[in-house]
Amino acid sequence: MAVIHRTDLKPTKLELLTAWLPSRPWYIGGADEPELAKAGGFRLDDPQGEVGIEFIVVTDSSGAHPTSYLVPLTYRGAPLDGAEHALVGIMEHGVLGRRWAYDGCHDPVLVTQLLALIEGRVQAQDQNTSDSPDREVSRSSTGGGGAVPTDLTATTDDTEGTEGTELPAPHGTSLRLHRVLRPGSVPPTEATGHVAGAWQLPDGARARGLFAVLRQA
Repeated sequence: MAVIHRTDLKPTKLELLTAWLPSRPWYIGGADEPELAKAGGFRLDDPQGEVGIEFIVVTDSSGAHPTSYLVPLTYRGAPLDGAEHALVGIMEHGVLGRRWAYDGCHDPVLVTQLLALIEGRVQAQDQNTSDSPDREVSRSSTGGGGAVPTDLTATTDDTEGTEGTELPAPHGTSLRLHRVLRPGSVPPTEATGHVAGAWQLPDGARARGLFAVLRQA
């Protein structure tokens, strides 16, 4: 299980995302700098214990209406070869030292573990507590699992006008990660698997919706 360290990050995750989010075509905020607050999320464990995996939900209150985004991040102790385009930023961790933070849709470790979560082979972990499952994260799968693709690269990320990212998946399926979160969203009838979770709204209420959907391509 991943160990959650109580330490300083410089810059912080929110500072990194404040600079990075407006560069994404699926960001629907205005021209002003985002006003981000952490609103939820969960973690997954890397079986090798090398890569930190976090699905963080942030809410931007800079526009006319607050918008929540799901940002999958991986944290590595060295650069990921071939993923320069996916680098969100570099942080100094008070315990682990320098950490490279990546858009996890371009990190094969995160994609592999997300598929494992959908298939029920791993469990979502609490974002802030070591060795503690996150009971608010739900998942389903009607398939039997199978081999994970070798080319684990996001295929339609950052396309103008979209609110999600298409990820590789086995057996002729398509895995779509929701970037802009919609409260109350439910899996479509053609879905063969999904991940859903909860996050906090600016007024303190809890919202729930889809994080990822697996379907036939």
